[in-house]
This record gives sequence, C-alpha cells and structure tokens, in this order.
Amino acid sequence: MTMIYLSQILGKPIIDASGETIGEVSDLGIATGEVFPRVTSVAFMGKEKRAFMLSWRKYVKDLRGDSVKLSRNQEDLRFSLLQPGELLVQRDLLDRQIVDTQGLKVVRVGDLKFTESGQGLRLIGAEVGLRGLLRRLNLERILDTITKILRYKYPERLIAWSYMELLEKDMSDLKLGISHKRLHELHPADIADIISQLGPEQRTKIFKYLDDTQAADAISETEPEVQASLVESLDNKRASDILESMDPDDAADIIADLAYAKAEVILNLMGVQEAADIRKLLGYKEKTAGGIMTTDFVAFTENLTAGEAIESLRKKETEAETIYYIYVVDDANHLKGVVSLRALILKPLNTRIYEIMSTDLITVNVDEDQEDVADIITKYNLLAVPVVDENRKLLGIVTVDDAMEVMEEEEAEDISLITGSASNLMSLTASSAMAILKRASWLFLWLVVGVLAGVVMKSFTGALGSIIGLSLFIPLIIFLSNDISTHSVTAIVRTEEAEKIGAQQIWQKLLADFVVGILTGFLAGLIVHFLIPVWNLHPNLNWIIGISIAVTVFLASIASTILQIAIIRYKFEPKTSFSPFITILTVIIALTIYMGVATLFK
Repeated sequence: MTMIYLSQILGKPIIDASGETIGEVSDLGIATGEVFPRVTSVAFMGKEKRAFMLSWRKYVKDLRGDSVKLSRNQEDLRFSLLQPGELLVQRDLLDRQIVDTQGLKVVRVGDLKFTESGQGLRLIGAEVGLRGLLRRLNLERILDTITKILRYKYPERLIAWSYMELLEKDMSDLKLGISHKRLHELHPADIADIISQLGPEQRTKIFKYLDDTQAADAISETEPEVQASLVESLDNKRASDILESMDPDDAADIIADLAYAKAEVILNLMGVQEAADIRKLLGYKEKTAGGIMTTDFVAFTENLTAGEAIESLRKKETEAETIYYIYVVDDANHLKGVVSLRALILKPLNTRIYEIMSTDLITVNVDEDQEDVADIITKYNLLAVPVVDENRKLLGIVTVDDAMEVMEEEEAEDISLITGSASNLMSLTASSAMAILKRASWLFLWLVVGVLAGVVMKSFTGALGSIIGLSLFIPLIIFLSNDISTHSVTAIVRTEEAEKIGAQQIWQKLLADFVVGILTGFLAGLIVHFLIPVWNLHPNLNWIIGISIAVTVFLASIASTILQIAIIRYKFEPKTSFSPFITILTVIIALTIYMGVATLFK
C-alpha cells in the first residue's frame, strides 16, 4: 500500500492520455458510507479558471509522481457532480474543527491521509498535529532532521475517520462508517468536556446531533456560566424543550441566570406543570434548601399497601431523582415518615405503608442555609434529605449530588477568600470592575502589611544598624509568619462544633504547637549558626532567629485557638473573613518579636 497526503495531491497538474495538461487538482470527493471512505471524484481548476469534476474510478489512471494521469483524452471526458452522501475533503474537512470522539476533544484538521491500493484511493484519517501543518508549509523535512539529530521520532497524530465528528458541516445526509461512534452515543459528561473546548458559536452546533434528553443531560454536566450562554444561544422552542427534559432544580438554576424576557418566553412555551414547578423553585431564596431542592420525588399516602405502591411506581415510570427513599404524607401533604425501596420490596404486598415506615426523620427547613443542608447529608450518610416548611409540609428533597456541588462551591469560596483569588476572577461572566475590586482588596491588604512592617522596623533602627546580618532574615520571618497565618486560617475553617472541643483538646493542641515551635526554632538557629562564620554575621544571630521563630509559632497558636473558640461560641460566619486580620496580626507580631529579641542581644 502507498500512503499519500492531501497536501501532496492538491495543486498537482492533471494530464490526459495525450499528455496535455488540462488543470490542477483542487479537491477530492469521498463517499462517506464506508469504514475507510473511497475517493469517488477529483475536482480541478481548468485553464480558464473554471471548476470541473471527474469520476475517479472512470478516468484516473495514476497519481504517482508529479502529476495525476488520466486514462482518456480531454475530448472523451464526461464531467460529474457531487452525489448525496459525498463531501469534498479540502472544502469540508481541511482546516475545520472536528470532534475526536475517541480522545473526547476538539481538534483542527491539518492534513488528510490516504492509502492507495487495488481498490482505489481511500481516506484513512485526519492529521491533527504539528507534522501535518509543517508538511503543508514544506517544512516537514526540517522537523525530521532535528528529531533525527535528537534521536527522537516525532509522532503522527492521526484520527481515524471512524472517530471523527464534523462540526462545520451538516452531517444529516452523510452515512458514516459502521464503526463510527457518533457524538450522541457519548456519555453526557464527555459531551460536556467537548462543549467546554468550543467557542459560543460552535457549542450550539453540537446540539443538532442530540435529542432533547441527551442535550439536557449534557447541559447539566457543564459549568453554570456555560449553561446560561448555551440556552441563550438556542431558539426559544428548542431551549424550552431541553429545559423541560431537565430536573426542575437544574432548569430553575439556568432560568434564573437568563434575561427576564428570554426566561418568560421559555417558561410560557413549557408544559403547565413543568413551568409551575420551575416558577415555584425560583421563588425560594438562593443558597438555601429551597434554592437547591428538587420537586421530583416519590411520595405516597400512609394507607397505601406495599403492593399498591410498587404497582404505582411501575405505572408512573417516575423520573424522580431518587426512588430509594419513598416519602409518606397525609392528605394535606404533611410529612409522616419514609420507607426505603428495599423495605417496600421485601415486605408482603398487603402490608400497609404506615406499618413499615420510619418516623425518625431527619429534615431541613426550606430556608436553611445550603451549607448546613450539605453538612447534614454528609453527617448522616443520606442519599437525600426532605425539605419541609414551618407546618412540616413536604416541599421537595435535596439529593446527595446537589450537596456535593454545594460543598465544592463553598470550598472554592473559602479558598478564594483565604488566598484572595476569587474562583471566577478571570471567567467570562465576571465583570471587569468586580474582578479588579476583588484583587485590589488583597493588594491593599499587603500594602497595609508593608506599611505596618515598616513602622515596626523603623522603631528598631538601632538594632538593624548594630547587628550584622539582621536584615538578611527579615524575608524569612515574613514568609514564616504568612505560612503560620495560613495554617491558622485553615484550622479555623475546619473548626467543628463547640461540644467537640474541650479543655483537654485545647491543651493538647497548644502543647503540640509549642513543641513544633521549639523544633522549628532550633533547626533554623542551627542552620544560621553554621552561616555565621561564612557570612561574617553577628555571633548571636542564631539565638535571635531560633527564639523569634519558636515564640512566634507558639503565640500564633494561642491566637488561632482563641479565635477558634470565639467562632464556635458566637457562631461567626464566614470563618474565612478572619483571614486578613490574622495575616496582618501574625506578620506584625513576628517582626516585633524578631526585632525585640534582637534588641536583647544587641
């Protein structure tokens, strides 16, 4: 078999049987209904700049060498047209974005690889790496020379036709190879990964390959800022159909991020019940149990038998987020108990639900903070927790996957508060002004720290001037104090309930930190001790460094412990709001101790 690339074919002169040049190759047509598509036609530009197309099987005799040789004279040629199910590779594939459905990523086609055999010329796949681009620029030999010198073979990045999904071509009339894994066959999470690699215009093209349910599942897996922009880009009818297929809580989150006019149009196009569920969820406060709950759950009255409940589940073909918990309510929808699916199946069919239900229920109020709800689900290892109002009416449930999302969101917020780098700082949806303010607040904090540090050092100018090498270790002290403050804030963020912290635990923590401070100070002093004769430093600098570090670690431990206890007793929120205060306090204390100890050894 002979391998040849499209870049090596394009521009070749086409010579008829008499030896006359009739044009140059401009494209190749392929039939898409085979595993390795067969080249069916060759397009060329004639001498008068007119485009023609010839049947490959009928007229092409040989393409080896510097030209494409035909088997007939020019006057015997009969021009053809592109048939349904065929495409032109240069026009429709080269330099186009495709989805690699095996590698689950979006790539751009740099070249196309063909194989020539007794059955004609067939397309093997698309080259999407650097090699294809360099080949088109006639620089591939340079790459080969460099890699040969380095004894390294630069690989060819080839995607087989059977794993290609076109984005910039309507594929509805094309027949793909029998082994082709189409986009709609991928897992929703994989489709979401592909969508995240595309621009806004390309994202919408993905959805023409998906039905409403598949599109809904894929959107649910994408990031919140992407979800709203995706729905915004769809026409209103398609958007309403997709959101109608989603879980009500997920659909409500997206609707809340849309412009009011767009949201109203979409809701009016939905089914009455689906729209009512979403509007109801939109009425609850954000970041509360009501804001993250779903109304898709299973509930039966207490007088129903196990057999009737099972039969009802079968008939409903319920789309509830979870059926492992079946909630029991009275005629006024007051929550009475819960039955596990396992208990329902194992009990005799004539058993009344009230006989097997559990009344020892863990519930959350509709206005309860979402972080507290997530903590409850985690603490009691629940798959879902019911949400009730003040009259104990069942309104919805919060599932474990929603709790996990809340925990990830809260963790990201905590980290951004600690580090001063908001998670959405550079996102496309964040306003520039807000991004600047968020970053500037932390820059201003460090400016305050610098000014206060300057005030401290100005008070000890005598020690700075008389103790050789004292200023060399100021960056070390500042870095250490910043590390201590980060450790303290982390400890505060992880603070548990007050009942779990007693006097014994407090003394154990202080003792452990005291030992850490002594050991850290000893090691730092030991290192500086060996540097004194080498750098000609003050003979007591090792004692100054060691004592300063030991005292700083211990005092910081005392301060963070006091703050932890205060936060627990007085329920301060958010805990991370103490981060700037702790940072400033630790740096100033560390510098003051360092310079104060230095004064004692002056």
